[in-house]
Amino acid sequence: MQLGTRWSVGQEPPTALPEAMLVAVRTVEEELADEGVDASTWRWTLTWLERRPIAELDDGTRIHLDPLGQAVTTPPHDDEP
Repeated sequence: MQLGTRWSVGQEPPTALPEAMLVAVRTVEEELADEGVDASTWRWTLTWLERRPIAELDDGTRIHLDPLGQAVTTPPHDDEP
């Protein structure tokens, strides 16, 4: 695994991300804003696993590419019963 970079919600994501990932990041951020979530202090962490990008938000939301190059978003896991 290779660490990529970190960036804040609302900032421009790294240009190295494929377009499908960029769209997925924007979609997640728009959904948070629509829900009234204050994510102004949250950051994305980009890592690379076998040359495939994985973006994880501070709340646990993850975005990765499937074998066809489509972005897959996994919501955070709720540990509450």
